[in-house]
Amino acid sequence: MKIQAALIHWSRGENLGLYWKFFWWRKLCSVRIVRDMLTFFLNRMAHRHGGYIGNGAKFDSKPILPHGLHGIYISRYAHVGADCWIYQNVTIGSVDRKAPQIGDHCLIGAGAVVIGDITIGDFVKIGAGAVVCTDVPSHSTVVSQPSKIIVRRTGA
Repeated sequence: MKIQAALIHWSRGENLGLYWKFFWWRKLCSVRIVRDMLTFFLNRMAHRHGGYIGNGAKFDSKPILPHGLHGIYISRYAHVGADCWIYQNVTIGSVDRKAPQIGDHCLIGAGAVVIGDITIGDFVKIGAGAVVCTDVPSHSTVVSQPSKIIVRRTGA
């Protein structure tokens, strides 16, 4: 019974350990054919889970994806800070090869869209379904469409 439970858990796409190992290996690899093979496997794994993380996307640490890669799109030009929580169906998109720069310890709620050449500060919370296309200062909470800042604390 433990094997069946492990297979069910793995098939949900929540266990992305192998995906992130391939992702970091590709980043460190200097041999083009190996890098291309890793890119192929990464794209297949992400497609299986219904998500996409661009080839050039930068992460300061492994993001926390409570629902796996389900519906997540991260542009190849995006930069995501350390310890960010990204829920399902989030889009971090680019415009004219410029994508958001997301700070550390951010939370991006389900269905949110963060797009364009913008900067998201540290400790920012973006609510579910929000469309963010302007800069957001640190320690803020963003909700609604168009996005509006409802809480702004001074840095602690």
